[in-house]
Amino acid sequence: MRIARVIIDLSLDRTFDYLIPPEIEAELKVGMQVNVPFGNGFRKGYVLSLADKSDYAKELKAIVSLAAVHSRIPQSLLTLGEWIAEYYCCSREQAIRSLLPRVVRSGKVTHKFLAVYAAADPAAAEKFLIDNAAKKNVKQQLAIVKALLAAKELTREQLVEEQHLSASSLLGLIKKGLVKEDKQRVTRDPFEHVAIVPDKPLTPTPEQQTALDAINAMLDHPEPGHHTALLHGITGSGKTEVYLQAIAHALALGKQAIVLVPEISLTPQTVRRFRARFGNLVCVLHSRLTEGERFDEWSKVNESTARIAVGARSALFAPFRNLGLIVVDEEHEPSYKQGEAPRYHARDVAVMRGYLEKAVVVLGSATPSFESYANALSGKYRLLELKNRTDQCSLPVMKVIDMRLDRQKDDSGKTSFFTKMMVDAVNDRLWRGEQSILFLNRRGYARQMLCENCGYIAECPDCSIPYTYHLSRQTLTCHLCGNAIQAYVKCPQCGSEEIRYSGLGTEKVEVIVQKIFKSARIARMDSDTMKTRTAYETVLGEFRRGNIDILIGTQMIAKGLHFPNVTLVGIINADQSLFIPDFRSAERTFQLITQVAGRAGRGDIKGEVLIQTLNPFNETIQFAVNNDFKGFFEYDMDVRKMLKYPPVGHLIAVHFQGEDNNAVAAYAQEFMEYLRPACHEGIVITEPAPSPIERIKARYRYQIVFRGERMQQIRQYLRHYLLMAKHPKDIVVAADVDAQSLL
Repeated sequence: MRIARVIIDLSLDRTFDYLIPPEIEAELKVGMQVNVPFGNGFRKGYVLSLADKSDYAKELKAIVSLAAVHSRIPQSLLTLGEWIAEYYCCSREQAIRSLLPRVVRSGKVTHKFLAVYAAADPAAAEKFLIDNAAKKNVKQQLAIVKALLAAKELTREQLVEEQHLSASSLLGLIKKGLVKEDKQRVTRDPFEHVAIVPDKPLTPTPEQQTALDAINAMLDHPEPGHHTALLHGITGSGKTEVYLQAIAHALALGKQAIVLVPEISLTPQTVRRFRARFGNLVCVLHSRLTEGERFDEWSKVNESTARIAVGARSALFAPFRNLGLIVVDEEHEPSYKQGEAPRYHARDVAVMRGYLEKAVVVLGSATPSFESYANALSGKYRLLELKNRTDQCSLPVMKVIDMRLDRQKDDSGKTSFFTKMMVDAVNDRLWRGEQSILFLNRRGYARQMLCENCGYIAECPDCSIPYTYHLSRQTLTCHLCGNAIQAYVKCPQCGSEEIRYSGLGTEKVEVIVQKIFKSARIARMDSDTMKTRTAYETVLGEFRRGNIDILIGTQMIAKGLHFPNVTLVGIINADQSLFIPDFRSAERTFQLITQVAGRAGRGDIKGEVLIQTLNPFNETIQFAVNNDFKGFFEYDMDVRKMLKYPPVGHLIAVHFQGEDNNAVAAYAQEFMEYLRPACHEGIVITEPAPSPIERIKARYRYQIVFRGERMQQIRQYLRHYLLMAKHPKDIVVAADVDAQSLL
């Protein structure tokens, strides 16, 4: 009997050998899910490989049965999972788990079937009508037979609800053999009620055609190792049209495509554009679908009825067998990094999947990540540039407002967060019937509650940050752990009523805007208001139809939106992310300013962007105002070269957390001593120290940071110690390879 090497979902990072029973040997394939005996019970596992013999000395147990055949993982994805486990220092079980949606792994959801009814024998049905025409006691059955002869096929709901016919009469006809029941598989379509207007390819601009020619040539002649292109196109330059036409070329070659977007909120509009071009060949994969919808959408890929998968991170693992193209839109976005094991970066895994499957990978952005841009400059990626907007639209006029000089007073005499120039600009758009976007990347009403009498600041008892005040709910909420308490009326420390809520969030911006622009129609988009699956699409639909004058929001409105009537973008506090203690803070600030500014002036009227700041001469802001990505890249790279931060070198952060501060610190130091032999002169070590946010959810946090080149040995040491060492029960250790943030 042959041997199957099966991995069980227990994070043991090893496979187990099982005998293959003769009755399933012909059907069993690598990647299939099987039921196996394990310990005193039974578990599910995945077959990673087949062999003719085992090194296990004792008698082997046999596979019990095949699980649902639909959950088979393609060999190419299994190979990718092995790479993820090794590179991101996680167990193979954790990597394999990421390759399939939970709803598919569990096997609890299956295809949905609908009962449909038809006349079993039309001639016999007509005879029944004639023979019983005068009988009143079979009136319902006569009506059913007539309906089925007319419609050929009806569901029970159509017969009972629409025809007002009884279910018992239907069952009587089935027993008589006059009506037959069939089961038809139906698809739970997340876009069932979304109207799609088909469109046709647009005529490419010369720049778009050059980019398309290059991508199509890569598709025609795949070359592993030279399969990735960076499409660096300014906002409004038509990157999506390039994606669409490149996918059309891949489909013409008989291949399939994956399109990744950084956030679930962007998925509906992306799917709408792709369905308008490719119809039902498009499926969508993301975590906000119902379990049934997600199962059916995944099944479309698995059964090859869909040839294009659109979605967030997890869509990267769509089980295509003939993948030709992967598009990673807004490739710079940090949300492509998984926050829990396996802590993979979808952009980098996309490049690896493309390499393994000889597929072309297109990374698109107006503000590329430093890693991707450096790879393009070095020749590792092909650099394709779109330097002009389509439809002869020009970039918006960018103006910096020095808030130290232009702050005005509100009705109560307090300094307003809005400058006179900003208020005048919004009023001008309202008068002209144009739309405005006001951007602030912080939700809530105020950043903190402060007692002016004793200096007390309301802080979360479990985290090292102040509570955020939410006016509508009258709560103080921690945005790290989610803890919320009723907002104080008096200071809990001294009893004073002199409480001040300082700082600014989108909720407060909305309140101020309602007071200043009393006749304006206003909407707010942040994670506090976008609670339902349809909320995002509803607000954007109203904005698209011109029923909203001013849209206020966080970074979820900073990218991907195309509204020709938006002629003004106001950035309320451009300094907000500049001084975060993270080496990427300047890069993130540049990206946010550039991306949100790109929402203005995408129609016939030239756009304007107003940037309110207390640091008008800051280099990052000045580079963003001048739309000078190359200049900013060279400026910030000078610091990164000196300190060996990415993309000069790689960065690995090892995080420790536990309830006992001293124990966490001691174990972090012990862990460091184990890793020290793997370090060499090219690696810079930040010794164990408290994390910038020292405590979250009542757990103290420490970290070790390694940065530099030639990190393979330290990854091997780190993975082995993480998976094989016995860590203290109350301390959680996690490795973050190519960490995107050190907070």
